[in-house]
Amino acid sequence: MQPAPTKKRYTSMSYQQLSQQERYTMTALLKTGLSRSAVARAMGRHKSTISRELRRNLRPVGHYAASVAHSYATARRRRTRRGSNFTKEQWRIVLQLIRLDFSPEQVADTIKTFFGFSMSHETMYQYLLYDKKKGGSLYKHLRIVPKRRRKRYNSYDSRGRLAGKRMIQDRPGEIDSRSTVGHWEGDTVIGGDRHHCIVTLVERKTGFVIIKKIRARTVEEVNKACIAAINEHGMKFISITFDNGTEFHGYKQLEERFPITCYFANPYH
Repeated sequence: MQPAPTKKRYTSMSYQQLSQQERYTMTALLKTGLSRSAVARAMGRHKSTISRELRRNLRPVGHYAASVAHSYATARRRRTRRGSNFTKEQWRIVLQLIRLDFSPEQVADTIKTFFGFSMSHETMYQYLLYDKKKGGSLYKHLRIVPKRRRKRYNSYDSRGRLAGKRMIQDRPGEIDSRSTVGHWEGDTVIGGDRHHCIVTLVERKTGFVIIKKIRARTVEEVNKACIAAINEHGMKFISITFDNGTEFHGYKQLEERFPITCYFANPYH
């Protein structure tokens, strides 16, 4: 007497994507009216694999078609591989620029010019969409998205305390409302190799960006870059709100040389 056949067990660890041929088989089985469970049994797949396939690769009209499903899956894998080609350090630079309200197009130009690598703005938009779906807030830095400006109040200034400097909460309301041109935000971005460093100045109302490469993140280099930016571009400068790094502690030299007022953001914690 032969032993009864054992029931095949499936685990979440055994999941594999369907092949193109399996997708055509699945299309044919679904057209016969079989349930998802019946389709899974006929294909020797777990029913969760079938459900996942339908959830991820169903046509917008609600019908499953093998050719369309396979193109969706292939495009998704291509996007995933494209994003994985970049190092954590490169993504750190990209996301820091986005948090400074650079558009993905501006980020793409900046990293190619100043940091020696390229990433398409489409890849950045895909990442921002992914981050939003996961509950992230990076998408709020896109200019097409209305957002409330972050306020960094009541935080202890631990990055180079300097007596007498004006803090962000001392700014007049017209700066926060972005109602007038001429109010800027300044920051520095440094590459992982420590050899690539830039000063960024972003005009709050228009989003216009000025970028200056510097040799080191020092007061002298930062002031030189800011002075050059103000002189060369002929843009209106009423105020600059700097990040709280010590490299901006030479701000009084700027105030003495130009009719501008400088403020400092409170550090994040």
